[in-house]
Amino acid sequence: MLKDEFYLDQIFDNVAHPKRTAKNVINLYNEIRLHVSLDYKTPNMLYKLSA
Repeated sequence: MLKDEFYLDQIFDNVAHPKRTAKNVINLYNEIRLHVSLDYKTPNMLYKLSA
């Protein structure tokens, strides 16, 4: 799913590029992208509510 949704199936030119891409995808997934299964909240929103 992540490969298709975030274009992670591309060919990278160097090691820094996929590291930067992975960091951006993780941030997007946890802090920006709303999840239907989480009642249109982000994982970080729910984590902060439970703390």
